[in-house]
Amino acid sequence: MKTLIQNGLLIDPRNQVQAKLNLLLENGRVVSVTRDIPPADRSIDAAGMTVSPGFIDIHMHEDFVGADGHLEDDDQKAIFKCMLRMGVTTVLGGECGINRYDPAQYLDIVDRDGAAVNVALLAGHAFIREACGHTDKYTPATEEELAAMARMLDEELDAGCFGISYGIRYTPGLNRRELLETARACVSRKKMIAAHVRDDAAEIFAAGREFLDAARELKLPAQFSHIGSMAGFGQMEDFLAFIAEYRMNGLDVSCDCYPYYAFSTAIGATTYDDGWMERYHCDYGVIEICEGKYKGQRCTKEIFEEERRDHPEHLTVCYVMKEQDVDMALQSPNVMLGSDGIMNNGQGHPRAAGSFPRLFSEFVRKGKLSLYEAVRMCTAMPAERLGLKNKGSLQAGADADIVIFNPDTIADRATFAEPALPPVGIACVLINGEIAMQHGEIINGRLGKAVRKI
Repeated sequence: MKTLIQNGLLIDPRNQVQAKLNLLLENGRVVSVTRDIPPADRSIDAAGMTVSPGFIDIHMHEDFVGADGHLEDDDQKAIFKCMLRMGVTTVLGGECGINRYDPAQYLDIVDRDGAAVNVALLAGHAFIREACGHTDKYTPATEEELAAMARMLDEELDAGCFGISYGIRYTPGLNRRELLETARACVSRKKMIAAHVRDDAAEIFAAGREFLDAARELKLPAQFSHIGSMAGFGQMEDFLAFIAEYRMNGLDVSCDCYPYYAFSTAIGATTYDDGWMERYHCDYGVIEICEGKYKGQRCTKEIFEEERRDHPEHLTVCYVMKEQDVDMALQSPNVMLGSDGIMNNGQGHPRAAGSFPRLFSEFVRKGKLSLYEAVRMCTAMPAERLGLKNKGSLQAGADADIVIFNPDTIADRATFAEPALPPVGIACVLINGEIAMQHGEIINGRLGKAVRKI
C-alpha cells in the first residue's frame, strides 16, 4: 500500500533540508520525496505540521520481561509505549551497565513479538558481571570472572548489541584493568562504549578522565551519558570544554542530556552512599520518593534510612541540578537528546514520557533552540552516532519511521506525580510505514523490530 504524507514542513537535518515537500511511502520505506502529489492508497494531510524522521532515543532503560517471557505491555506501565507516544521510533537500551534481561535473548523476543518501537541494546557491564558470578559491586572482579565476562560479552556483541555500557557510579569496584579488559571486546568489532561515570559535581573531571582515557587507549567511540545530571551543578561550561579538548585531540566522544533539572535513581544506589549531601550541598528534602507508601513525599532522615534499608529498589527524584547548566548542555553542538527514561511499574521520572516534546515546548518555543536544531538532536545526531544508515532521515530509500507534530502545540504533560501522562501536539507516528500512534492513541504497538549491529 502506498501512503502519501503531504502539505507538511519536512525537516531532515541529515540531508540539510527544511522545505515543504511530500513523502511517498511503500513497503516500509520512503519511495520518493517530491513537490508533486503522486497517486497513493492513503493520504495523510500534514498541513501546519512538521514532518520529521522518527525520534531516536540514544539513552533509555528498556521494559522488563515478565515471567511469561513477554515484554511489559500495559499501556500505562510500558516504557516503550511512553516512547512511542512522544514520537520516538527507535531506542537504545541497556544503559548505565544495566540490562533488564539477557540482551541477545531480549532482541530475539522483540523479533518474535514486535514492540512499540524499534529496539537496539548495549550489553550492560554490571549485568554481565553479575551473570558471571560477581555480585559485590564494591569489589573488583577476579581473573577468572574477567575471562568469563569477556566470553559473555563476545557473545552479546556478536548477537547484535551496539557496544558495552558502564554504570561505574553503580559498580565502584570496577577498576582500570576491568574497564579495559571488558571494553576490549569492542575493538575488533568497532563498537562503542557508553558510561555513567564514577562521580559527578566537583569530581566529574577525574571521573571523566577515567572513562575517556580508557576509550582513547583502545581507540573506541565513547558516549558520555546524561551530562546534565553529571556536570549540572556549576561545572558545565568547564566540562564542555573538557570534552571538546578530547575531541580536538582525536577521540570520538559525544554526549547526551535530558531537558529536566532533577535526576532519578534508586534510593539504594551508590549515588546516595555516605557523603552525597556534602557533594550536592543539600539536605534530605531534595529527594522525592516515586514508589511505595511514601510516593510523592520528600525525604526526611527517617524516611531515607527506612527506604534505603527496606526498599532499595524504589526510584527517587533528586532536585539538585542547575537550570543554566542543563540549558547550556542542550545548546552545545556535541550534545544530543537522550531521555534516560526508566519506569518501574509505571512509576519514575517524567523524562520517560516527556523528554522529546519538552525539548520543543521549553527550548524551541522559548527561543533557546531553533526547530531545525532540536530535530537534529533527536534524529540525525543519534542515527549517525549509532551508524543507522536507514534511520534518522527521510531521503528516498530510508526506513519510513516518521513523526508528524505541530511545533506550536507539542508539549509534555508528564509530571513527577503522574510520570506516564502522554504529551500533546503529536498528530501521528509511523513505524516502517504503518501508523503506530495517532493523537495520543496507540494504533499498533507491535510494529517495532530488533535493531542489531553485526
